[in-house]
Amino acid sequence: MHELGLLSGVVSATESSIPSGKNRRVLRIALRVGARSGAIPEALEGAWPIASSGSACDGAELLIDFIPASVWCPQCDGEVEIDEFFALCCPVCGTPTADLRSGREFEIAWVDIEDPKDEEP
Repeated sequence: MHELGLLSGVVSATESSIPSGKNRRVLRIALRVGARSGAIPEALEGAWPIASSGSACDGAELLIDFIPASVWCPQCDGEVEIDEFFALCCPVCGTPTADLRSGREFEIAWVDIEDPKDEEP
């Protein structure tokens, strides 16, 4: 399961964004995951407790925004969503196209870190 490796990178990037010397925990983290990113949302959710264990992200809620794949069709002159994983054809007119416009994303959208005002003095 390569999702564990992907999430280890997410945890590392998130922890490096917390100001040094601050012992804050992450409350929520949102990812944008494209249909053609190679990551399976359900596998990410299952691996999250393991990947985040013992880190600033331990116990944080993982939110996943799934981004469907879409291509630009020169025949239809527009962007259309594709359903089939290996198809690079317009589902409307059947024109072959390799101009993938969305679906490769795997990125941190935002992170909600514990507010320093909530910390004990």
